Amino acid sequence: MAASAASTPATTPGRATRKPRGEGQWALGHREPLNPNERTKKDDNGLNVRARIENIYAHRGFASIDPADLRGRMRWWGLYTQRKPGIDGGRTAVLEPHELDDEYFMLRIRIDGGQLDLAQLRAIANVSAKYGRDTADITDRQNIQLHWVRVEDVPAIWREIEAVGLSTTEACGDTPRVVLGSPVAGISEHEVLDATPAIDEIVEKYIGDPALSNLPRKFKSVVSWLADVPYEANDIAFLGVEHPEHGPGFDLWVGGGLSTNPMLAQRLGAWVPLAEVAEVYAAVARLFRDYGYRRLRNRARIKFLVADWGVAKFRQILEDEFLGRKLVDGPAPELPEHPIDHIGVHRQRDGKFYVGAAAVAGRVSGTVLAQVADIAQAHGSGRVRLTPYQKLLVLDVAEDRVESLITALDGIGLQARPSSWRRDTMACTGIEYCKLAIVETKATAARTIEHLERTIGRIDGSISINVNGCPNACARTQVADIGLKGQLVPGPDGEMVEGFQVHLGGGLSMAQGQNPNFGRKLRGLKTTAAELPEYAERLARRYLDGRKDATEPFAEWVLRVDEEELR
Repeated sequence: MAASAASTPATTPGRATRKPRGEGQWALGHREPLNPNERTKKDDNGLNVRARIENIYAHRGFASIDPADLRGRMRWWGLYTQRKPGIDGGRTAVLEPHELDDEYFMLRIRIDGGQLDLAQLRAIANVSAKYGRDTADITDRQNIQLHWVRVEDVPAIWREIEAVGLSTTEACGDTPRVVLGSPVAGISEHEVLDATPAIDEIVEKYIGDPALSNLPRKFKSVVSWLADVPYEANDIAFLGVEHPEHGPGFDLWVGGGLSTNPMLAQRLGAWVPLAEVAEVYAAVARLFRDYGYRRLRNRARIKFLVADWGVAKFRQILEDEFLGRKLVDGPAPELPEHPIDHIGVHRQRDGKFYVGAAAVAGRVSGTVLAQVADIAQAHGSGRVRLTPYQKLLVLDVAEDRVESLITALDGIGLQARPSSWRRDTMACTGIEYCKLAIVETKATAARTIEHLERTIGRIDGSISINVNGCPNACARTQVADIGLKGQLVPGPDGEMVEGFQVHLGGGLSMAQGQNPNFGRKLRGLKTTAAELPEYAERLARRYLDGRKDATEPFAEWVLRVDEEELR
């Protein structure tokens, strides 16, 4: 348990009482910076770096950037330095930051709720083509990431995307990150309450607010009526629920997060009406700001505070100190019969249709995004949505245009009727660009998908494969059927090569009857990257041959079979 300022330390007769060590909680008087990240934030608010980018760095170039800005505050505006090409994974944790830095940036464009109109989509495509070597990845946070961005071009990029209502503000850093939302908010036949107004209010009031721009760590959030977003893996989540007396509103969850210490969000048992979601969101963020653990960075996420306090204490302090009122008790949400991923053709509440299509592990390009905009417009659509599973939807399509749209999307590599392998595989950025990565991910995922499509083909079921380049679980490694954590492993000749530790049978509660759990880790269960396609095929065939029937999920099969079946 974390030390509390109110606890009474043990004493020994004849010795002076020693004050308990603080955890860097501002509310308890521990305001002194306790690690390099906290010192950097104390020296200057991360939001202030924009002026230096526009007025100094964009004119004087990469070499002029202050190191504290380069590897810290620039993240407040969605900028990370890329990994220098040619540095293998074995040197990731050995080299100094300046030795890993390339003179180019990854730029993350925040797309709250995953909602884009065609002008916004075209602006991203244009920026990608002009300034990012035509790179673009759809992330599992509903963002789009570009690469090869020069600091000299950043002000021009901001002008172009901000002119259409987009931004990179607090897309990274110890800040309120992008707000995840249902990609079918406002159009779903199954939605009772559209959460978009709450997301818009949060973004308008609190994103870029200096009062919330110095949090202990990142603050990830979900606001959605439907359980089509990974709400249990976020710091805060509002999930749709019907209150027996007050009607539709949102159930409040806190304390989720994966990475090296995975925890699932917990219900506070509180019902929040739509009009109060933004207020409660800000109150939780302020609680995290003031009580979060800032001494050790690896314990700074809100999940550690929730784990130590428990939900009862967390709710009490939230109500008493940050809201000044009690929240309404509420029931748990009712989950759908089956998990929702929106791929394929679906009817909207207005009688039109939306079509969900899959790229390979989120990898697209500026060219592809521009083509999507042209295809959507030609089929009568003015908007698209991104999902938290690296997929893309085209909305508002008339029934007689659906098949033509599907054919056109397929022609640019976006499949609306994909195999389950393409549909259920995600991958993080990996060693291609990320300084934290140990192994390559996107191409490995693509190679694995192609192998499974060729050798097994279509199956009646789902096996999710999440490929991550390091232990940080950006691709939600621990909650996939087959979760792959990048590391170096012994190769056929004993040399260390790119590979993965394997997690099996993880999952979140996305449908009735599902129990959340983190994937099973068996001693010594690893695969090289080269052998991954064959290992995935072997495992899939054993599952398909050995499941009780076609309805037994992979995760249940994993729990009941002998370990040897999983190797």
